[in-house]
Amino acid sequence: VQLQASGGGLVQTGDSLRLSCDASGRPVGIVAVGWFRQHPGKERDFVAAITWDGGRKTYADSVKGRFTISKDKDKTTADLQLNGLKPEDTAVYYCATSYRSGSLYYPSPSEYSHWGQGTLVTVSS
Repeated sequence: VQLQASGGGLVQTGDSLRLSCDASGRPVGIVAVGWFRQHPGKERDFVAAITWDGGRKTYADSVKGRFTISKDKDKTTADLQLNGLKPEDTAVYYCATSYRSGSLYYPSPSEYSHWGQGTLVTVSS
């Protein structure tokens, strides 16, 4: 499977963005889609994840109430709605897919095997 992340950009504090992750190829057997972000010089951090059927979701504490992950069970795109953006949300955002059962509850990059190329979100103060 190939993943294409899009939707990043330059916004101001308090603005919103919608990121999309499109899975192409043969998205068979995917258990979950996750979004991660990486600040310059830092490790990749978990943001949110959703099961492939869209039924269950989980979020990092830092984004709860501001970000919303969604996925239609009949589509191959998972979206991440970013509201109330803060300068500390500035990062490269990556989407990834996991084939491991229970990965939704293990928010580690090591649970995810396929990664998109990343999309940059910049929030100015």
